[in-house]
Amino acid sequence: MDRSSSDADATRSRRATITDVAQLAGVSRSAVSRVFNAQGGISAATEKRIRDAARKLHWTPSATAIALRSARSRTVGLVLNRPGVAKDGDPELPSGMFTGLEKVLARHDFGLLLHIATSAEHEEQTYRRLAEARRVDGVVLLESRVGDTRFDLVRRLGLPAVLLGTPWVEDPISYIGHGPRGAGMREVAEHLLELGHRSIAAVSGPEDYVESSHRDRILREVLAAGGAGLVAHRPGPYTPVTAAERTRAILEQHPEITAIVYATDEMAIAGMATLREHGLRIPEDVSVVGYNGTDIGAWYSPALTTVRRDVSQRGRAAARTLLGLMGVTVEASDEQVVDPELVIRASTAPPREAATATATAG
Repeated sequence: MDRSSSDADATRSRRATITDVAQLAGVSRSAVSRVFNAQGGISAATEKRIRDAARKLHWTPSATAIALRSARSRTVGLVLNRPGVAKDGDPELPSGMFTGLEKVLARHDFGLLLHIATSAEHEEQTYRRLAEARRVDGVVLLESRVGDTRFDLVRRLGLPAVLLGTPWVEDPISYIGHGPRGAGMREVAEHLLELGHRSIAAVSGPEDYVESSHRDRILREVLAAGGAGLVAHRPGPYTPVTAAERTRAILEQHPEITAIVYATDEMAIAGMATLREHGLRIPEDVSVVGYNGTDIGAWYSPALTTVRRDVSQRGRAAARTLLGLMGVTVEASDEQVVDPELVIRASTAPPREAATATATAG
């Protein structure tokens, strides 16, 4: 009896595995997998040897395993990169955007898998793990960054992707923009100028985030054209803790400040609390403007002037685009993405000097 026959006889006493087939045929496990999954790339002679070994061992691939390999996960991945989460546990979670995504995904029997990363490297590692484990059929990317490497990465991983934001350079990736670049910030600058503010500060998002840098540029340009200046600019992570720290620094270095513009409503509310800690009134001493138009801003005291944008609408648009990229038939929609708009509330008013001059003139 030859060795291959004895090996085959020994294997019959237990359930044969793909490893047994590979050993008997003198090939790798991946070669066996390619033959039985009809993936090609195997010579006719090697394929015959593999199939002969499988017959001799009475081995067939698991129907369940085949189904799992060929089926969709029916899940879309989203990695929220928030460097500050490890420090303060309070990232800005755009819940309206999640609602918009899930509304469309659920209609097509897809779910949303959320991961939180604490660095760009951590985020990219997460995409790799999701792709290798086939846990998602596609991904939504947030907040385009200068020098963004994620676009090339998802293409190499074979993951359909849509960006919520605008790419930092021209790229074939599908994206849902936030409207005109710096949208809403022009109106903020014009509002503060009209009120009479000339010493204005900004607590913005990370400098390498494309949308944040566009907003800062528009704010600076419009203020300069109106004869004012951005006296202090303090970028950083999107966290309330960062906002409080930056606000303290601004007050120490620029006590003449009469208005502060924040990157998010949550940051603005943290800034308002910090201003009060320093004995300042809002808006009598310092006017405050937020961004995103979250519900909490309307209920805060004083109610927060902010830029409102429909993140739920953008989430729905992103979900429809991604499902289409994944080959899912999606219902047509004539929904138009609405540009951000300034909502003026009680947290902004003329600065002390302008208010005093107006009262005196009256």
